[in-house]
Amino acid sequence: MRIGYEPCFYNKIIIIFAENEKKMARMNPFITRGYVSPEYFCDRTTETSMLTDYLTNGINVALISPRRLGKTGLMAHCFRQPQVTGSYYTFLVDIYATKNLQEFVFELGKGILNGLKPKGRKVWEVFVGCLSSLRAGISFDFSGNPAWNIEMGDIRTPSVTLDEIFHYLSHAGKPCIVGIDEFQAITRYPENNVEALLRTHIQHCANATFVYAGSQRRMMSEIFASPSRPFYQSTAMMDLKPIAPEVYGAFIHRHFEEGGRHITDEAVRETYSRFGGVTWYVQFVANTLYAMTSAGETCTADKVDTAVDSILSQLDFAYSSLLFQLPPKQKEVLMAICKEGRATGITSSRFLKTYKLTASSVQGAVKGLLEKDFITYELGTYSVYDKFFELWLKRME
Repeated sequence: MRIGYEPCFYNKIIIIFAENEKKMARMNPFITRGYVSPEYFCDRTTETSMLTDYLTNGINVALISPRRLGKTGLMAHCFRQPQVTGSYYTFLVDIYATKNLQEFVFELGKGILNGLKPKGRKVWEVFVGCLSSLRAGISFDFSGNPAWNIEMGDIRTPSVTLDEIFHYLSHAGKPCIVGIDEFQAITRYPENNVEALLRTHIQHCANATFVYAGSQRRMMSEIFASPSRPFYQSTAMMDLKPIAPEVYGAFIHRHFEEGGRHITDEAVRETYSRFGGVTWYVQFVANTLYAMTSAGETCTADKVDTAVDSILSQLDFAYSSLLFQLPPKQKEVLMAICKEGRATGITSSRFLKTYKLTASSVQGAVKGLLEKDFITYELGTYSVYDKFFELWLKRME
């Protein structure tokens, strides 16, 4: 009889070990990069419904908000909605680092190929077949899947390759949704006709809908709200705001409880308010607090300072290197803006006298700091873009 029960006994042991291993390997629920699943995505119910409705009804959208507030996550979350998955091909392309049309085409092509690879050979073969100008540069791995091994120099005529990509989008087997992150980057390209070129392609591409996500409000407004620009009145506009504190608080509490931990209301409020509810910073601090709290323990408000200290210590080398690379005048203006917190009237006599600066040096330095994303400009106010960097700088005062 014992022999007959042994398999069942060992199966139970294996199940117990698997369950324990699963519990031990429970991931930190506060994601700081990328999109994992709806379970780890906080709220945005209204925005998700609105954006999904726009896209599934063929309306292009300009999605505007400061960086790190969750635009990319919202797009990825919309792509996972039941009315989108299975019915559309979805592509997410980040053009933040692109500097010209050639690099834009490179990232767009790579993003589409990577989005199609999981769909199977028949699907991606159609796209590869459209890329006559690049086909020789696409290699295949041992499983027969395509790899984007194209060098930037392989794109000799970006406008031709762009034609081929849009030809594919126009004739793909399913309607397509293309999310382009940091869309305002196209305003810095040396080519003068990029906006008009893209607008023409998009206007004639009935099989694809686009989300243009951007973090520079002034630039995005100029692209989409200026009557003299090609994209004028071509999209719906969405302005992303911070998630409500009570909603974010409930999200943080729930994940602590599900992980066998607890967190006080004061700790949650401190985490949210210190960074104005900006998603990435709240997630990063919550992630650290969760890691610092053992099962059965309660995280209290005094731990928030410890968590922030830990984060800044991890970033110390990177921030020191960034600051070292800045020209002296840019460093002086950056520190002045940091001390102000939210700086207005940066060429006023008060500002110049307080920080011993000249108007010409401030204007030149601000231009460089904006281009490098050290500072941001919103509604007449300058501030340090990276809030962790701002805290780190203040410790140097």
